[in-house]
Amino acid sequence: MANRVTRYIPNTITCLNLFSGCVASVMAFRADYRAALCFILLSAVFDFLDGMTARLLHAPSPIGKDLDSLSDDISFGLAPSLVVFSLSKELVYPAGWAGVACIFPYAAFIIAVFSALRLAKFNNDARQTSSFIGLPVPANALFWASFVYGARGFLTGGRFHPVYLLVLILLSSWLLVSEIPMFSLKFKNLSWQKNWKSYIFLIVCVPLVVLLRLGSFAPIIVWYILLSLATCRRKPAP
Repeated sequence: MANRVTRYIPNTITCLNLFSGCVASVMAFRADYRAALCFILLSAVFDFLDGMTARLLHAPSPIGKDLDSLSDDISFGLAPSLVVFSLSKELVYPAGWAGVACIFPYAAFIIAVFSALRLAKFNNDARQTSSFIGLPVPANALFWASFVYGARGFLTGGRFHPVYLLVLILLSSWLLVSEIPMFSLKFKNLSWQKNWKSYIFLIVCVPLVVLLRLGSFAPIIVWYILLSLATCRRKPAP
């Protein structure tokens, strides 16, 4: 009986990830960026817990793997796309952009497309068992949700050109499917020698969280990317 119960626990947690992602999407439609960020963050917590729970309970399953990817593309692909979509409707567009302004917001969904590509790539890449190749989708989602929440006044104040937003969308989408190696925060032990990158990363994160709170995730993800670029070596293709 215990095995029958425990084997459903990881998938239940994954479904909570999906539920939180759906709520985040609704909040993004309403331009409630703080709530959208909070629910994306909650999805990230569930995304971490479902895998850990599956390993602890020895309850991995093919359905769980597929469900996890589907949930992640909603929580970390669609939800941040809708955040950017709503933001795009608030931007101040230059004179002469009347024809472009009505279609520009749809560029936000490039994030969802490349998030799906990233998830499919991750599921079929044997190199990504202990680290990552390309930017993980939860990190990308947290960057966008935090960036829009923390910098909304600047972004919609008329000093931020919409082209800059498009460049950021394309850059983050490329990072998702790039061959750039990025370290994982999984700790197998507490030794400095084997986890020094993670410790350095976390040491810098603490003051950022204290000073910026929910707005800290955008600079934290930028710091994660820069540290990965500076310290990780490229893994050979399978």
